[in-house]
Amino acid sequence: MDEEAKPNTSEEASSKAAPAAAAAAAATAAEAATPPTPSGSESPEGGKEEVGDLVERVAELVDEIAVISDFRNAYRRQFCNLSRRIRLLAPMMEEVKEGPRPLPEASVAALRQLRDALAGARELLRLGSNGSKIFLVLEREKIMQTFQDITSRLEQALAGISFDELGISDEVREQVELVHAQFKRAKERPDTSDDILFNDLISAYNSSTNDNVDPDIIQRLSEKLQLVTISDLNQESLALHEMASGGDPGAVVENMSMLLKKIKDFVQTQDPIGIPASTTNPSRDDNLTSPVVPDDFRCPISLDLMKDPVIVSTGQTYERGCIERWLEAGHGTCPKTQQKLPNKSLTPNYVLRSLIAQWCEANGVEPPKRPAQLNNTPATCTASEHSKVIELLQKLSSQNLADQRGAAGMLRQLAKRSAENRACIGEAGAIPILVSLLPTTDVSTQEHVVTALLNLSIYEENKARIITSGAVPGIVHVLKRGSMEARENSAATLFSLSLVDENKVTIGASGAIPALVLLLGNGSQRGKKDAATALFNLCIYQGNKGKAVRAGLVPILLELLTETESGMVDEALAILAILSSHPEGKAAISAAAAIPILVGVIRNGSSRNKENAAAVLVHLCNGEQQQQHLAEAQEQGIVTLLEELAESGTDRGKRKAIQLLERMNRFLKQQSQAQGDAMAQAHAQSQTLSQALVQVQADTQLEESLPPTSSHLPER
Repeated sequence: MDEEAKPNTSEEASSKAAPAAAAAAAATAAEAATPPTPSGSESPEGGKEEVGDLVERVAELVDEIAVISDFRNAYRRQFCNLSRRIRLLAPMMEEVKEGPRPLPEASVAALRQLRDALAGARELLRLGSNGSKIFLVLEREKIMQTFQDITSRLEQALAGISFDELGISDEVREQVELVHAQFKRAKERPDTSDDILFNDLISAYNSSTNDNVDPDIIQRLSEKLQLVTISDLNQESLALHEMASGGDPGAVVENMSMLLKKIKDFVQTQDPIGIPASTTNPSRDDNLTSPVVPDDFRCPISLDLMKDPVIVSTGQTYERGCIERWLEAGHGTCPKTQQKLPNKSLTPNYVLRSLIAQWCEANGVEPPKRPAQLNNTPATCTASEHSKVIELLQKLSSQNLADQRGAAGMLRQLAKRSAENRACIGEAGAIPILVSLLPTTDVSTQEHVVTALLNLSIYEENKARIITSGAVPGIVHVLKRGSMEARENSAATLFSLSLVDENKVTIGASGAIPALVLLLGNGSQRGKKDAATALFNLCIYQGNKGKAVRAGLVPILLELLTETESGMVDEALAILAILSSHPEGKAAISAAAAIPILVGVIRNGSSRNKENAAAVLVHLCNGEQQQQHLAEAQEQGIVTLLEELAESGTDRGKRKAIQLLERMNRFLKQQSQAQGDAMAQAHAQSQTLSQALVQVQADTQLEESLPPTSSHLPER
């Protein structure tokens, strides 16, 4: 390439002005879209690649892409869209890990194609996060083509995915189908680059060694390249140095470095203290369009983007401050559904909070800051209170059983009284000592210890302290072998800890789920309630669903549905609705002959229970046994019930009822058509038989009318 050439502002200028060796970074991303088969595996034609390893690799690539961020460059929207869409594939890969084996060759081929496309996407996203912003614009043709190639490959890979073969649930299927549609739309309507930015950069690049660069051009480059702070400029400088150390021609990098220096001089002249201009003077582009906040991210009361979403007992989500004011005003109903609230507990919706943060990042919106939680930030305890706690800890650490029992009981009571006490006890180091006493054989001490941990876990910071102290195995030990009161409070403690998403994995791996299932089956009324709430929360994590099914949870839930006096119908149905989205859960529910029970709930249950029963049926009436289950449900008289639910149920209940009615109508139409075909075939066979009988009768009459032959003459 002739580096001394003076390119104009035409498209040809790109190839002449762009650094030849630096373009290798884009080429690397483009080549990664069609990488060679990784070492240690064989091609689809050539042999055996372990399906488990392939699935793990695809899941790892999605996870690796999820942590790549900070796309502050001219292609921010394209990078954010690509990253966001790929992150939405994570739930599918979690289900594929738990899905059926072996997989058909077509599904394995689709996963290989997805793996290769994701490898290319990862390299491109890394370039967008860490690469030179100036280089990205100079190489716009290759960058945009790489975007298009990777988008096309991802769309093709997702098009080859068979949800049934991989055991994907309906909810996840809908999400992946949406992602596939977005990739398909992006493939058909490729993005266009900013011509003004490109022309400005080419002009400045070719004048970088001169002093006569138009200041207006430098200002536009600074704003559009998002090189507006000293930090931005230092990061770009580092990227250029890395390009130079990677073998790029010195003169090429020097030209880009000279251009960067001019931008840096301009920024320091305009903003000597390094405050980004965009914080006080947003660019016109920022003001032209404001992203529309999805309805699911808005509080139903204030209609604002939620900062601290919480779930009430009806399952609806609200902004914490709004629902707290509603409850403080004396209301006892859910604002959205008008259902009576069984209790006024508020559970943080960590999943939605994470989705809101991802949406904000993808759309360039500053994530909402959670308001200070006065109730969750207790004042520091006084010196006298602290000394009292220390005294109790000394007794707790003694070898005297009576002292241990008394101190544990006192800590239990103190932790129950106030958030200040919970914070003070946790900060004093009580939790590791309490955890060490969980295996004690003294019944009263064990009850006090596990209940103290339950009370302490209400304070958010103590949750982390309890987990890091290794408490979960001890709590599970008490859950299995303790008194009924100790078992109840162990289950409640596991529920409290599982409110933090990462703790669901830890608890699920500890052997807690079979013990919770056992408590649900043979515990006291309170124990069953505590076990059910813990199991519900743990089974939100896909990896725990199979464990719960294998522990025998499904038959117990169905038994609870038939025992209306148990008061556990709500909890049992809610857990069934979660398990039915898992292949093992669906199979277990199907094998337990649950259709009549579920139809009975839709006939006589509450609105929420009808909704969950319909959700379970949607999963059952899909896949291999769809026709069998639809026929059984029809015999139970479900059609009229679904029509009523579609008219007067909850929003989710209406959607599930409509889905089932559509499947039922298709089934009845196929059944009617099959009956019609059978009747037509029977009629045709009847016609053929009638015609044969007529022919036989005609032949007989003909034979009787013939003259006698020689055989009929008398002998002589």
